[in-house]
Amino acid sequence: MSYKGISDFRSDTVTRPTEKMRRAMYEAEVGDDVLGDDPTVIKLEELAAEKIGKEAALFVPSGTMGNTIAMKVAIPEGNEVLLEEKSHIYNFECGNISRIVGALPRPLKSVRGKIPIEELEANYHTGDRAHVPETTGVALENTHNYWGGAVLEPSYIEQVSKFAKTRGLHFHLDGARVFNAAIALGIDVKEITRYVDSVMFCLSKGLGAPVGSMLAGSEEFIREARLVRKSLGGGMRQAGVIAAAGIVALEEMIDRLREDHRRAKTLAEALSGIDGIEINPEEVQTNIVIFMIKKMEVSDFLEELKNRGVLALGFGPARVRMVTHKDIDDNDVEKAINAIKEIMH
Repeated sequence: MSYKGISDFRSDTVTRPTEKMRRAMYEAEVGDDVLGDDPTVIKLEELAAEKIGKEAALFVPSGTMGNTIAMKVAIPEGNEVLLEEKSHIYNFECGNISRIVGALPRPLKSVRGKIPIEELEANYHTGDRAHVPETTGVALENTHNYWGGAVLEPSYIEQVSKFAKTRGLHFHLDGARVFNAAIALGIDVKEITRYVDSVMFCLSKGLGAPVGSMLAGSEEFIREARLVRKSLGGGMRQAGVIAAAGIVALEEMIDRLREDHRRAKTLAEALSGIDGIEINPEEVQTNIVIFMIKKMEVSDFLEELKNRGVLALGFGPARVRMVTHKDIDDNDVEKAINAIKEIMH
C-alpha cells in the first residue's frame, strides 16, 4: 500500500496512524500528565505494564529517551554498564550513556546480539579494584537492529538474568521491537520480559502508533524514572492525545506483526537469488532485512531504488536495510524485488 506512489522500506517508524488511531486521538479525554491526571495516559501506562508483565510503566516521547532514563535511574555516575558492541544504546543514541547518564559503556562482542556469558563474567568489575569503574548494569537488545532483527530467546535472557542477579546488577532490555521477538517465537512477551528489571518498547515502530515508547519496571523504578523524564524535558501536558493511539496499538496491532515477518522472509528469499546481492534468508527472523551490495556503491543503489519508487536505508559501507511494516503489503514487496533485479542486472 504505497503512499503517494512510494514504497517506503526505510524503517517501521514511517507508518501512518490507522483510522481507528486517528479517531481515538480526536476523541481522547485529556488532563495534564505532568500533574498526573491525564486519564488516557494513565490507561495506556496501566495497559502497557500489564501487557509487558511489570508493576508500572511510563509513557515517554521516544525509545532513546526511555533507554536513557533507564540507564540514568539504574547506573550511578562513574560506574559502567555492559553492552553489546553493535547495540542501539551504544551506537545510535547520541552517546547519552556517557553524555547524560555519566556512565562508562563497556561494549562486548556477541554472536548476533548474544554476548557469551563467559564474556560478561570476564568483564565484570567490582569497586574493589582501584582505577576501575564498578559494573552496576547490563543491557541487551531484543530484537537486535544491527543484526537484522535477530531474536534473543528466553533461555538466553534467563542466563544473563542469573549472571546479573548474583552480582547485584540492574538488567535492562532495549525491547524497541520486543513484540516482534515474541511473535517470532510464538510466545507471550512476558516470557521474555520476566527476566529483566526494566524494559523499553516502542509504540511507534511495528505497532504503528505515530509517537511514543513505554518504559516499564517496578513501581519504585518508575517513580524515579518519572522524575528523570521531567529533567530531560519529556514531561508532556495533554499527552492523552497521542497516548490514545498507543492504546489502539497495544490492543490491535501486535498479532499482525507476523504479516511483516512473512513479507520480510519473502523479500529476503527473493534477494538471495539475485546476482550481486549477498544475504542469508535463514537469518531473517522478524521484519528487518539487511543485505550486502556488490558491484556498485550503496548510495548509487539507493538512488536507483528511489528512482523506481522504493526507499531503503544504507547501513554501512556495503549494507542496505529494508524493513517491513503495516504500510507495506505484498505489492510493495514485489515492486521492491523487481526494482532490485532491474538495478542489479
